[in-house]
Amino acid sequence: MRIWQKIVLGFTFLILVLVTTGTVYFAKFLSDTSQTMANIYVPVERIDAPQRDIDFSQLEPFSILLLGVDTNSEREGDGDGGRTDSMIVATINPGKEQTTLVSIPRDTLVYMDYDYDGYTVGWDKVNSAYAYGGEALAIHVVEKLLDIPIDHVATVNMDGMIELIDAVDGIDVDNQFTFELDGEYFEPGMQHMNGRRSVMYARMRYEDERGDYGRQERQREVLGKVFDKLKSVDIITKYQSLLEVLSKNGQTDLSWQQIEPLLDYLPALKNFTSDQLQGEDYIGDGETGMEEISYQKASEYELDRVQALLKDQLQQVE
Repeated sequence: MRIWQKIVLGFTFLILVLVTTGTVYFAKFLSDTSQTMANIYVPVERIDAPQRDIDFSQLEPFSILLLGVDTNSEREGDGDGGRTDSMIVATINPGKEQTTLVSIPRDTLVYMDYDYDGYTVGWDKVNSAYAYGGEALAIHVVEKLLDIPIDHVATVNMDGMIELIDAVDGIDVDNQFTFELDGEYFEPGMQHMNGRRSVMYARMRYEDERGDYGRQERQREVLGKVFDKLKSVDIITKYQSLLEVLSKNGQTDLSWQQIEPLLDYLPALKNFTSDQLQGEDYIGDGETGMEEISYQKASEYELDRVQALLKDQLQQVE
């Protein structure tokens, strides 16, 4: 059974929303949150030097690469452990009061000029970058693919998404068609789902004629619903259980000192748009990609489109 998940962004927003709504229980909240951030803070030794140093006090737009990693024993047994099921680039622009999310399909074909166990990786699926070189290689590959700086990274063990959704008392989704998955039946229409059913709803793809793109759409729907819950006024009353979920399942190279000034970014976090890098079916020929392996290959036009979108959000001048 393959695990879905591309809604890692909810965990990153959880950090930011908790920090920026912390005035209710100010002293204890800050103490608990700073301790959690200390637990999940893991600096990344990058392959390339960071292209810039963001000054959050100046409200500079920034990017963060969001990685959803599944490391359960079943996935390890399939030889697929450690790959990213989710890769999302988020840009947060306080001037435009906008957050933009761009999903990168996990089968996207990329070239990795990276030495692994004595040989150059070469052409491979983008979701293998994390398995070969962790966050550092994932950042390097995405920067090359999208021609933008990746300022920060957050990684989530995707098993924790069930816990996150349960911690916010579930979500309401609008299912478009009947399907069955692992013995569970899903009828069309609006319905309330707990964490387990939300995860199943989001990861199904084989009964959707749109395949992985339909799955990505449902994953973004679930993400939006989770974020709506995180934005609610009463979420602060649940902050301790949310911090516990975060502490067990996430890590980031954003330190508490960097996150603390993000109050002024909150308007941008309340207004987000979604997009995705579109690829075309491609079968490897042995030179560009492994022979007879299926990939998604983004055209130059599509790469230009997504690069322009992200550069505009980051206020980068060509």
